[in-house]
Amino acid sequence: MANRKSLFVLGILIGLSLVAALFGYLLWRSGDSLAVREQMLQLTPADSNAVLFIDLAQFRASPFLLQLLAWAPHPPPERDYAQFVESTGFDYERDLDRLAISISRQGSAARVVAIADGRFERKKIEAYGAKFGALKSSSGKSLYAVPVAGPSRTAFYSFLSDDRVAWSNDAAYFAQPRAALSSADWREHFLRLAGTPIFAVLHEDSEALGDFAQHAPGGLTSPQLATLLSQLQWISIGGKPEGNLLRVVIEGESFSEGTVHELKEMLAGIVVLAQVGLNDPKSSKQLDPAIRQAYLEVLQSADIQQLDRGSSKSVRVIFDVTPKLLQAARAAPVAADPPPPVSPGQQAPRKRKK
Repeated sequence: MANRKSLFVLGILIGLSLVAALFGYLLWRSGDSLAVREQMLQLTPADSNAVLFIDLAQFRASPFLLQLLAWAPHPPPERDYAQFVESTGFDYERDLDRLAISISRQGSAARVVAIADGRFERKKIEAYGAKFGALKSSSGKSLYAVPVAGPSRTAFYSFLSDDRVAWSNDAAYFAQPRAALSSADWREHFLRLAGTPIFAVLHEDSEALGDFAQHAPGGLTSPQLATLLSQLQWISIGGKPEGNLLRVVIEGESFSEGTVHELKEMLAGIVVLAQVGLNDPKSSKQLDPAIRQAYLEVLQSADIQQLDRGSSKSVRVIFDVTPKLLQAARAAPVAADPPPPVSPGQQAPRKRKK
């Protein structure tokens, strides 16, 4: 009897040990993935206005990605990229695992930096770059200059390791010391998005926000909304697949509690008005039922919150992108551009009779 009890206790201990080992392994793998992500994001410049990150290795396991790829248009590749694929054997859909892109606006120009992790045939890629010219960076690494869209534009890239490449349209990026890259503020916002396979962070990027206000979905524009968005110091957009849908979280951050509260109330009002409009009998007749239902599902999933982070305040919007919404976006008619404004004293062009 005692032996049976001993065996029973031993079995429980072995089972618990196996569970602990499995949990530890999963935790180690998760931590390893986050460490890789942090290394990549630390290579983005501290003066960036926007940073985009996507973990394709994590995203590939999601059913939503298959639906997104089926929905997205597939234009023919540009001639420069087609030549690169043919010469190097690299295909981003198959070989790219993670990508971090930063944009730093410098007047009318913009510096773009991309850090890519994946499976590269390094010798082939270096041989491809060597055909156009190579030089040494300040750290002693080989830097390749490749013309893009003609000789007037040049892209620069260098291997940081066998499975990591840095690319930029500005050779000066490769001369920057590591200490000049990233910053505590950027790292704090990246940390909030840990575990999110795709996200974008904007920092006081008035040009991007102004463009959004001018090209809002459905051709809608709102000067009041544009004004509120321009007062935000940070905007974070994250997407995480959950089954066959994508949970999207958008957060706007400001030092002004009044701005955040006003933005929250305005967004909540937009959601209510949109629901009323979609439930209007006239809209029900004009809209395709599938499109109308897809829009209603997104609005019903919307959750708008106001957060207090101490030194800053935030408004957070959460909603779901479903396969129905992707189908609706494909089927929805494209809104025509508005006619150009007519200056005082100038007659508007007459419509031609058919």
